[in-house]
Amino acid sequence: MTKLFPINAQNAGEFIRVGKILIFCLLLVVEVIVAVNNAGMTSLGFSALWVILPAEMVLTAENAIKMWGVKTFKQKIALYVLDVLLLLVLTYFTTGALISTLYIIILTEFYVSQEKLSGSIAMGVCSVVLFLVVFAVSNALKGEGVNVFSLVAGAFNDLIILALHFLIVNFTLMTYRKNIEIAKALEELNETNEKLIKANAELKAVTALEERQRIAKDIHDTAGHSITTVIMQTEAAKLVIDTDPQDAKRKLIAANLQAKHALEELRESVHLLSGVEGKVALKDELMKIIHESSDGTDITIRSDIDDIELCDAKRRFVCNSLKEGISNGLRHGGATAFWFELKASGDAVTFLLSDNGKGSDLASIKEGLGLSGMHRRAESLGGTLWFETEIGEGFEIHITLPADKTAPDGGEHDH
Repeated sequence: MTKLFPINAQNAGEFIRVGKILIFCLLLVVEVIVAVNNAGMTSLGFSALWVILPAEMVLTAENAIKMWGVKTFKQKIALYVLDVLLLLVLTYFTTGALISTLYIIILTEFYVSQEKLSGSIAMGVCSVVLFLVVFAVSNALKGEGVNVFSLVAGAFNDLIILALHFLIVNFTLMTYRKNIEIAKALEELNETNEKLIKANAELKAVTALEERQRIAKDIHDTAGHSITTVIMQTEAAKLVIDTDPQDAKRKLIAANLQAKHALEELRESVHLLSGVEGKVALKDELMKIIHESSDGTDITIRSDIDDIELCDAKRRFVCNSLKEGISNGLRHGGATAFWFELKASGDAVTFLLSDNGKGSDLASIKEGLGLSGMHRRAESLGGTLWFETEIGEGFEIHITLPADKTAPDGGEHDH
């Protein structure tokens, strides 16, 4: 169903324009009725029409100017004074019927043009006083006595109509203007909402692109590093396979393990890039890495892992750190046994990987691509990473990460 004036901020001007046209047409109709009803009247020895018609013509012209030619209230004051004088003339030369209707028409134009209720109240009170004054002056000019009580009693019905007119018109205008304000606020809210939706979509696109770039960098760093290590280990094993078969075996085991880890990292990265999620519990994922690293080898890995929930970024970091730590322990330290634990400690998660390798002088450790990458990643996640080692005492990797905060609905907030 189509509305004549759908409520929005754009059609307020159209509402005022149509309202003024209807008021002006009503003024013309009432003026014609007044002229017809008083056609037979005489006053001061001549037909009243000689005064009524010119007065109505002036009233029509000045109201047209007031509605469409004059914009400010100050400019309209003189025209409102002229309205009062013309109504006084019409009251004197007519029976007084429909004069209150002319008042109502003129007041309606004022109420429609006035935006503040205080102005409408002031004009309404003044109009009642002027209405009574005009009738009093008219009676005085006609030689009739002016009695305040009889004057109010005679105009009582007209006064009631003026009061009802004030209430109805101003209530309607206030309701319409308030609806205009609400509609404007809703339009602004919708525009803001559309901008937010657009910004959110752009943010998601940027975030997805950044995540893909990060994953691509991870693939380049970890897979490239792992494959390089596998090549170096197998080449080293070839060199000592005849002279030291046991050392060659350890190198091949380390290379095989590194290749498994590289393949697993590539699979995980492909799943992330394709948007396929096959998430399992973090504890299960860590146990899988431990089993893959120890099955079919002489390596022993014992562990104590709490059932902890972490965001995707921290999960990947913990799993990759465990893989990298085991590979480094085998490759550089000649370790045969590892101890791994992941514990929840208050607002933090602690990671410890310790091996029984040959250890090293801590000051002489040079961080390669793997260890430096672990350092950077830990810092980016708001955590810390450090090493503990002595010659002949093995090697330890310590990591502390902030725990994910639990949401009110039981979910996890990513960091």
